[in-house]
Amino acid sequence: MLSRIVTHPGGSHKDEFLAVCVLIAKSGAPIERRDPRPEELLDPCVAVVDVGGEHEPALMNFDHHHFPREHEPTCSISLVLQHYGLYKDALLFCPWLEPAEWFDSRGPNKTAQWLGVPRDVVPKLNSPIDITLLRRFAASSTLAAGNPLYEVMRFVGEDMISYLNNVRGGIDFVRQHASLWALEACGGPIEAVFLPRTEFTVDEPSSAVASYVRASGLEKRIAAIVYPDRRGEGFGIGRYEDHACLDFSRLKAEPDVHFAHKSGFMLKTSATDPERLKVLIQGAWQAPTAGP
Repeated sequence: MLSRIVTHPGGSHKDEFLAVCVLIAKSGAPIERRDPRPEELLDPCVAVVDVGGEHEPALMNFDHHHFPREHEPTCSISLVLQHYGLYKDALLFCPWLEPAEWFDSRGPNKTAQWLGVPRDVVPKLNSPIDITLLRRFAASSTLAAGNPLYEVMRFVGEDMISYLNNVRGGIDFVRQHASLWALEACGGPIEAVFLPRTEFTVDEPSSAVASYVRASGLEKRIAAIVYPDRRGEGFGIGRYEDHACLDFSRLKAEPDVHFAHKSGFMLKTSATDPERLKVLIQGAWQAPTAGP
């Protein structure tokens, strides 16, 4: 257990703020914003974040500033998530993480170039929430349980950890139970992931299947996902990442389809027979239109 969390004084950035949030959620330790003492860098009961010039996870030291210039973009939240085994999933399922790494290690100009946007777009992505929390954190020398800002930071860390654990649990569940379907329609192949109804399931089956596809590196292959409907006995069928060749609105008149979204991205059906579900996917398929 940590006795305290030490991070640098002065201006605060998103990376050490989030790193401290995770450490708070894990330990409930108080925060001291100052330079670390030499003995604290040797004490695994003291977490030293974004300061100290050392990355020694066994000693709970998480600083990246001594990394060479050519080191891949990394910041203190990266190091803390790595320590707790959450980094790979965070990189896949937390879109904010890579921009935070780039911004902190490369600055706004390089980050804008990496994102492929003009430099003035970067500050436009900030909100009053970012500004206020970082300003209040920068103005604090110590924070402990019971302080409103500390408790907000605890919420942020708990939600981040909970989200990543739930994502991983969903991926593992889908990997254990799902099947990969290979279908044909209009002379072209269709691949889909089918999650059957089981005694136990995940809270958000569609999200779990989509996360499984991404985590398994199947993004370029999968066109559709099929998952148990949480509101009925049937199934939902959706196009993965808005696949251009599927339009489920075409099936709105089918007797076992009780909802087909007008935009065509998904439907709900009372059908439970996998063969019927396959037919519905095939019926939604439309060949890609040729260019001019």
